[in-house]
Amino acid sequence: PDDFTQDLEKKLNISKLNKYINEVLDEREKKIIIMRYGLDGKSPLTQREIAAKLKISRSYISRIEKKALELLRKRFDKPD
Repeated sequence: PDDFTQDLEKKLNISKLNKYINEVLDEREKKIIIMRYGLDGKSPLTQREIAAKLKISRSYISRIEKKALELLRKRFDKPD
């Protein structure tokens, strides 16, 4: 029963995460979070790899990622 409950909770959180990514992030933030954490079935990339792909600095990737994670954290804390 615990495994089932944990699995269900994980699936619900993933579903919420996907919804919140689309709700609160702009396109650039969304793209970076998806690439960074390997969402949508993709392999996760380092900040350096993302920076090279998007032709922006690694430090800028870091700032965008930090901001996006904070927005997602705040959204998770709000009741639906």
